[in-house]
Order: sequence, then C-alpha cells, then structure tokens
Amino acid sequence: HGKTTTAGMLAWILEDCGLQPGFLIGGVPGNFEVSARLGEAPFFVIEADEYDSAFFDKRSKFVHYRPSTLILNNLEFDHADIFDDLPAIQRQFHHLLRMVPGHGRVLAPTRTPALDQVLDMGCWSEVEYLGEGGLWQAEPLQADGGHFAVLLDGKPVGEVRWGCIGLHNVHNGLMALAAARHAGVPVAEAIKSLCLFVSPKRRMELKGEVAGIRVWDDFAHHPTAIEWTLAGLKAQVKAQEGGRVLAVLEPRSNTMKMGVHQQPLADSLQSADQTYLFRPPGLNWDLAAVAESCPRGRVFEELDALIEALVEAAQPGDQILVMSNGGFGGIHDRLLQALEAAHVCA
Repeated sequence: HGKTTTAGMLAWILEDCGLQPGFLIGGVPGNFEVSARLGEAPFFVIEADEYDSAFFDKRSKFVHYRPSTLILNNLEFDHADIFDDLPAIQRQFHHLLRMVPGHGRVLAPTRTPALDQVLDMGCWSEVEYLGEGGLWQAEPLQADGGHFAVLLDGKPVGEVRWGCIGLHNVHNGLMALAAARHAGVPVAEAIKSLCLFVSPKRRMELKGEVAGIRVWDDFAHHPTAIEWTLAGLKAQVKAQEGGRVLAVLEPRSNTMKMGVHQQPLADSLQSADQTYLFRPPGLNWDLAAVAESCPRGRVFEELDALIEALVEAAQPGDQILVMSNGGFGGIHDRLLQALEAAHVCA
C-alpha cells in the first residue's frame, strides 16, 4: 500500500530541491503534469510492484529495476489471481532484495513480520529502519496526520504540515524523506518540500462539496488500505467536530472478486457511520453477509439506487468516501449532480 503516493512524494522532494529527477508513477501525481519523464538527473524514481511483468514473463515487474535505493513500505497478501499465498510473494521480494547492490540502501519499517521474514532470507545491502524503535520516527502532532514531527536518530529535525491525512501517509512521508536523504538531499530541505506535496489523483481526492456535504475519491481496495483511509478521514472529522463518514465501496479488484478478503472486509469498515456496498459484475460471494456486520450496512445492485440512497441520507457536514480501484460508473460526478439538484429543490 502507498506505492503511488510515496513515489510521488519522493519525486517531488527531488524536483523541489532542484535535482530534476526522472520518474515513472502508476497514477496521476499532484505536483507534476505527467506521470512519467526521463529527467535530467542521475536519479529515477519508479513505482514498483510485485504483479507479473507479462504473459510471457511471470516474474514480478520490480525484479527488472535494479534499484540503488529500495523502499519496502509494507507487505500483505494480495493479487490472488497471480500468487497462491504470501510466501510466493515473499520469494519475489527476496529476488528484488538481491538486485540491490552492496552500496545500496534498503528502507524498511519496524515491526513488520512479513518483511522481516524477507530480509531474513538474505540481504547484502545497508538496511535503515523506520518506525517505533527505528532510526527514523514520526511523532503525530495532529490525530489526522496533518501535522507531525520528524525524528532522526532520536533527535527532532523538523515538522511537516501538509494537506494529507492519515497516519499511513505520515509513514509514506517518512519513507520519502529517508530515500531523499540517501540521494543526498539535506533533511531540512526535504521536509520543506514535503510540506508542499499534493496527493495523486484518486488518493483521498476531494471531488466536490455541495451544501456542506463533501465527496471524496480514494483508490483503496484492500481491507488494510480501506481501514487506514477511513481512520484518517474519521480523525479529521472528529478534530473538526464535523458530521458523519458515509463509506461507499465497490469491491472490484480481482482478489476482492475471488472473495479472498471477504472475512477482514467488514472489520476494515467499522469506523464508518454508514456503509454502502456496491456489487460489481463477477463478484462470486455473499456481499450481504459483510453488510450485516458493517455499521448500517446496505448492498446495492444498481448505481442509480445507490446514488439515490446517498442523497437521501447525506446531511450537511457529512463526508462521503467513495472507494474503488475502477471508474465506478462515474459515481462521483453523478452523486455531486444529484446532491446539487436535491438541495436546489429544497
């Protein structure tokens, strides 16, 4: 989780500090007009993932990249259409580690057993840890992650105030700062740049506001990402003494459709005040069973019916969080138009 966002953060830090890096990001970065460019510096930031390279090359894409700085953000089982289990993914991560040269640096979080097991399989590069007990730490100064202090080797080195929310983004930011330092950027300068970071499209992107009702778009499609995203928005709402969070989810990834994440899905939605689940084509498990375990959970088969229910339920101050890794039938614009029509008529 966080690959696109963290890659965007690092590319922006290098750019803002005058290094003109090349980059390849699997999304639309907020600080750039393009998702990829060659760049002018000897630095190239690439969003890497474990999905297979092609129908004729079943190795993970990231084994082709040979990085000198490697961010291992987190690791969970996903892509059930490609991998049988977590150890199958860990083997690919081990292959990636073997690509990092001896003079390279691996950045890894503390207290992450799945990644610890990968590192235990063999690592021949310097490893720098981030998080509790690590060389790099973050101290949240706002519960929603909008303001945090950065500590390096136990010493405060600066504070980040930015437009991102969620403690997962604090973690992403810390990773980007550590990677930028390995590229030679002074920490204080990197922190200043990070304060100016703009999230990529579809990563907690505010699509619009009507009558005090905000509509957000997020790419979250794995239970952990869903939980983190909801927690960040809920913390912001609580700090601002705002309204409710209405969670809207389309479980349309291949792994979701296979039902692999069915059990933890309800738990990931518990911080929502209301839950709206949309059944995409090809879903072969009982979505209603998940809805029964969610806060005021409901299942919808038709997009028009879902939009109508949201318009009827939403009140000024509410936050509608729409989560899907697809276009979701253009729900965001349609929902905003329906809210506008309802409140103009009212």
